[in-house]
Amino acid sequence: MQDLGALGPITASTDRFVATVTSLTDSQVAGDTLVPPWTRGHVITHVARAADSLCRLLTWARTGVETPQYASMQARAAEIEAGAGRPVADLVADVRDTAARFEEALRALPPAAWRAEVRMRTGELRTPATLVPTRLRELEIHHADLDAGYRFRDIPADAARWIIDDIVEALARRRDTPPLRLEATDTGLVHVLGTGGPTVGGAQADLLAWLSGRSPGTGLTASTGEVPPAPFWI
Repeated sequence: MQDLGALGPITASTDRFVATVTSLTDSQVAGDTLVPPWTRGHVITHVARAADSLCRLLTWARTGVETPQYASMQARAAEIEAGAGRPVADLVADVRDTAARFEEALRALPPAAWRAEVRMRTGELRTPATLVPTRLRELEIHHADLDAGYRFRDIPADAARWIIDDIVEALARRRDTPPLRLEATDTGLVHVLGTGGPTVGGAQADLLAWLSGRSPGTGLTASTGEVPPAPFWI
């Protein structure tokens, strides 16, 4: 069950994210993002606090003692707000430190813990192996959210596919997900949810931007003529 090979893409993703954050000035940290009303400082702080939250879930898997991902949604919001206004140097250090703690927590898992199920804040049951794409998703999507030069088309194709797979798995677990067929015209990725739904197709990066709610479907086509709203997934 142990899959530490997945740490390679996460480390590379972390390095890209840190490089972008390092390039910002302290005033730019207060700039707008693709997820208003959050500023860049909010997004960066969220990425760090999300790593801490996954470490708590990994502690649950390792010890068997229920450890919630967040104490509450109010506490989660308060932590993000408290860290959003920090200078770039502090934000970079936070992202690096929490990334190191996440990797250490993964490496500390004994074989049996990789089969343990823990509950995310959304109610999903996950094993440690399926938390790994969650971390990659946080890094890559929120990197694009910074609106600081890194776009969805800059996400490596393998990483984007991994993230789409993870989103589709989450959608498949929801009873209210409408039927849908996804087709990436540049990579061959195909996903089918239910039967009889429209086909939405286009470049894989555009599909990811749409599925994550960051795009209304720009660059995509639908068999029904108009690209529908993306299904809610988190």
